[in-house]
Amino acid sequence: MEFGVLGPVVAWDRQQVDLKGPRHRAVLARLIVARGRVVPARVLVDDLWSDPPEGALSALRTFVAALRRAIEPDRAPRAPARVLVTDGPGYALRTEAVDAWRFESVVRAASPTLSELQDALGLWRGPAYAEFADEPWALPERTRLTELRLRAVERIGETRLESGLAAEAVPDLDAHVAEHPWREDAWRLLALALYRSDRQGDALAVLRRARETLVGQLGVDPGPALARLERDILNQATHLTPPGNARTETAPPGNGRAEIAPPGHGRAEGAPAGNVWAEAAAAYDRAVGGTRARIESTVGLLRNLAVTGGGGLEAARRHRLAAVRAAEELGDPDVTARIIGAYDVPAIWTRSDDEAQSAAIVAAAERVLPTQDHPSIRARLLATIALESRGSRDIRPREAAREAEQLARGLDDPALLAFTLNGVFMQTCYRAGLAPERDAIGAELVTLSQRHNLFTYEVLGHLIRLQSACARADHTAADDHAAAADTLAVRHELPLVEVFTRWYAALRADTPESYRAAATLLTSAGMPGLAEGLLPLALATHAIRHNQPIPPADYGPHTPWVHGTITPAAHRTTRDAPHGGAEPRRGGGVLEPPAGLLLEVHLGLVVHAARRSEDGELLAVAQEALAPAAGEHAAGSGLVTLGPVADYLG
Repeated sequence: MEFGVLGPVVAWDRQQVDLKGPRHRAVLARLIVARGRVVPARVLVDDLWSDPPEGALSALRTFVAALRRAIEPDRAPRAPARVLVTDGPGYALRTEAVDAWRFESVVRAASPTLSELQDALGLWRGPAYAEFADEPWALPERTRLTELRLRAVERIGETRLESGLAAEAVPDLDAHVAEHPWREDAWRLLALALYRSDRQGDALAVLRRARETLVGQLGVDPGPALARLERDILNQATHLTPPGNARTETAPPGNGRAEIAPPGHGRAEGAPAGNVWAEAAAAYDRAVGGTRARIESTVGLLRNLAVTGGGGLEAARRHRLAAVRAAEELGDPDVTARIIGAYDVPAIWTRSDDEAQSAAIVAAAERVLPTQDHPSIRARLLATIALESRGSRDIRPREAAREAEQLARGLDDPALLAFTLNGVFMQTCYRAGLAPERDAIGAELVTLSQRHNLFTYEVLGHLIRLQSACARADHTAADDHAAAADTLAVRHELPLVEVFTRWYAALRADTPESYRAAATLLTSAGMPGLAEGLLPLALATHAIRHNQPIPPADYGPHTPWVHGTITPAAHRTTRDAPHGGAEPRRGGGVLEPPAGLLLEVHLGLVVHAARRSEDGELLAVAQEALAPAAGEHAAGSGLVTLGPVADYLG
């Protein structure tokens, strides 16, 4: 049995254990805070109730008994408890299996490795003791663990610098100082990482920002470490660069150091653009007030960053979760709700790029949703749940998408409606044959966006309609939508659009060479959920349609469907499938490819494999699932095709 407090309080025994109600979890959390020491029953009662009712002690014993049944299910009747024990006047938890303690042991170790630190930081699922943020007994431990987490981020930066990975350290340290601008060591590490990445001007600009932030917001001067680093950078001190990591010479010949414009001076012609950005960032720091304002304004930057290209998308994805966690640490649910809901970046692909992060954002949205009454905020949270649950067959994300849309239609906010329609689109792939529904969503997005100048959602609408046209084999319409998307992408500098339109062009050319050429765009796209296994899948579908053997390859997430090696899901019949979705039986289980734009392709692959292996049962269930798309082509992704679905139903 393992216990988790780096986020909501949970217990695992191969799967999550039901800990009953909030007071049961509070008892467990309070005992974990005590770190094995006995907590008297009367103390527990006072901690659980601000005004203990009559019978509180009896209720506490009931909570303890229920917890024991949950965390020691195999304990024989009347056998003494081994984990949650009674000791004298109270109770204690006898275990070492707590995520916070494992995290702490790594961070406090003398020389942990980079991977150990990253794994330790990955244990965090949200703010420590998340649901007990306001409890006085939890506050000191929450504060201590939060400080250790911040130190872990800085130790990762230090370790990367020591390993010659300065450029890799910059993005995380940059996000770290944005969220915690009072930490001088974070500023020092960021400036040093920039300097060792041959960005001397940016390093000095960061130190200026640190000084302005500390003086302007806290009324204190930077400490000697920051002052010494600034002096050393100006002098290009040799000790700043470890042996074997000499910096690239950037100063003009004969010049001892690069010219840094003094604050308030304009940039000379030909000076690095980074100086202009740094000065703008410093002005931004002066204008924006406290931590809440900084975190909220950061999301707007991340939205813009996400559409600039692969590196920008990856950075936005990483910093977004950091912003959500920083908001939760503030203990203000309104700020957290706004942070989560403000990231309304259009999404076209139905497989997550980072499932763990998506799950963390969904969990945060679900935690804060009950605290929000305003329909606009609720709609954004619900749309986020729908978008981040892409690929899920659960009913909850579908319900969230429809509720978000309903709320948005009652408000005069076109951008919000577009965001919620994106969520509805993402949840319209749970069974075969839904391309017409997605086409209607795309058509509304195009019309709405043209009327209100929502160009990113206009691109999304055209790409959705391109996909739906491919499912109808209407390539004339698909060509028009691809051209419209490309035109908008050039006008508004949206480089990721080309990934989808070039892949569509490869589908139209339908040669292995065209698919391989399109695949070159995936390397820098920053979309692993799209890229993983896509080229081998395209080559496999091409081989099947041309009666050729499927080439051996690493098909990634598509492997079970290419080879027909299906693992039955939990027992369920077709009649049990939500919304009448055809999820056919197989050997006591259910054939369930992931919900997404490749659903018809996956099912067609299973039909092909079943025919070759003469597996009649597998063939029947796959054809039943595929039947609703009988009049379509298995090409609803706009990227790969298996040709007419009817060919797989005979």
